[in-house]
Amino acid sequence: MPEIGAFEAKTQLSHLFQRVRAGERFIITRHNRPVAELIPFNPHGADKVRKAVVGLQAFQAAHHLEGLPVRDVIKEGRRH
Repeated sequence: MPEIGAFEAKTQLSHLFQRVRAGERFIITRHNRPVAELIPFNPHGADKVRKAVVGLQAFQAAHHLEGLPVRDVIKEGRRH
């Protein structure tokens, strides 16, 4: 994946957007250290997140701690 400096990315953002729309990915660096990744937007990823949240909510509704505080359950789990 090509790396591009933050200053250069800022000055060429429109051009980078065109390339990203075409499927390219870039790592944006600052002082030669990676700080961000510029990737094409994936709307299907949002669907996966929504499904995961719904699944977690269903799990939470089906499983109860029977009045125990979460902190106590965590402490008990660490002891064993």
